[in-house]
Amino acid sequence: MRIDFLREVFRERSSEDAFVFRGQGYSYAWLLDQIDSRHDRLAALAVMSHSVVMLHADFSPHAIATLLSLMERGDTILPIAPSSESASEEFARIAGVDFHLRLGENGEIQAESHPSGPKHALYRELASRGSAGLVLFSSGTTGEAKGVVHDFDRLLEKYRRRRKCYRTLAFLLFDHIGGVDTVLYSLSNGSCLVFVDDRSPAGVCRAIQEHRVEVLPAAPTFLNLLFISGTWQSTDLSSLKIVTYGAEVMPEATLRRCQEMFIGVELMQKYGTSEVGTLRSKSRSSGSLWVKIGGEGYATRVVGGLLQIKAESSMLGYLNAESPFTSDGWFRTGDLVETDGDYIRFLGRDSDLINVGGRKVYPAEVESVIAGLPNVEEVVVFGEENALMGQVVCALVRTMEQEESRDLQRRVRAACRERLEKYKVPMKVEATDQALTTERFKRLRASPDGN
Repeated sequence: MRIDFLREVFRERSSEDAFVFRGQGYSYAWLLDQIDSRHDRLAALAVMSHSVVMLHADFSPHAIATLLSLMERGDTILPIAPSSESASEEFARIAGVDFHLRLGENGEIQAESHPSGPKHALYRELASRGSAGLVLFSSGTTGEAKGVVHDFDRLLEKYRRRRKCYRTLAFLLFDHIGGVDTVLYSLSNGSCLVFVDDRSPAGVCRAIQEHRVEVLPAAPTFLNLLFISGTWQSTDLSSLKIVTYGAEVMPEATLRRCQEMFIGVELMQKYGTSEVGTLRSKSRSSGSLWVKIGGEGYATRVVGGLLQIKAESSMLGYLNAESPFTSDGWFRTGDLVETDGDYIRFLGRDSDLINVGGRKVYPAEVESVIAGLPNVEEVVVFGEENALMGQVVCALVRTMEQEESRDLQRRVRAACRERLEKYKVPMKVEATDQALTTERFKRLRASPDGN
């Protein structure tokens, strides 16, 4: 059975906490019982096995028990976190969902059938393999989200090998590949997952202190907001051993702030995509943006400055888009990198690159300079069309305290002139009081006019 190896871990750790949720511990024995009881409940609700099921939930012990039960039945699961709920109808249409499952306050399952048409070819492939499936919608900040279909059995394979056991905060979202990886890594090693309702800097710090969290996975943007909030200075974070970061380019200024916040803590860059899963990684050092990625079942190569990955755990394909794989099976990530032996450094997305008179500007490089300035809370750099230069560099800046636009523009441009080549200096600097990050704590790359 596909989760037999997980059941073995759960039995070994039966008396230990699998989860902490709203201050209460839930043991691995409880989890085993819940997986079985949810099989019975799903059958009673006439939710047929091998269906396409949309699971509306956030991280909770009952949500994970339901996810594992569906997986064991051979269903194809489309998790939807509260932050994605507004898009759920569109996602359900694209995915051809058979059932919607929602969890009540006490974890009880509520099911609603959702008749759909003929099954997508990717689902027929899953059925021919006898595999469970996982559908994730890409979380890009621009463009239509793509429905990614995984063979869940194949995705599980890399978690069979036991690794280190850490008390981990479930910060990344329920319907994000990083969130799925956090759950599977933690459970396959008999670790304890600490769930949080409040993902604010104060809420996260409070959870780390109260529950002695050892691993914090987060996006660079959140880590920068954590530093600015100052809550780390008044909270006991001494239990932390590892802080992992990924999902976007880490600015050098933010990495330096992380070293100041997390003294003696290993800072580890992670890399993964919805299409290929999460790779094993090793940073050159806590203060370095150079990282090795790969591990069992993965191979990498760089073609024309762009990272490509071949993975045993690659998705079967998109529900609503053309294949992104080369003819020989390599996934084209769209991530620009530079190399130094076995190490790579991420420069940004190919789609975000700004072309100023034929010269390339990586937004992350400019953002790193601006983010390190006093009174800057968030910054997004983007390109704007220009008749003479093709594009020019623009910056949208959110400040902690109100500041005259002229003063902000003057000091941003002065700092950029000092650190960067002339063509990288923003032609336009605009202040905003709007958040510049998504609910997934990733930078919004669209310009103010929506382009």
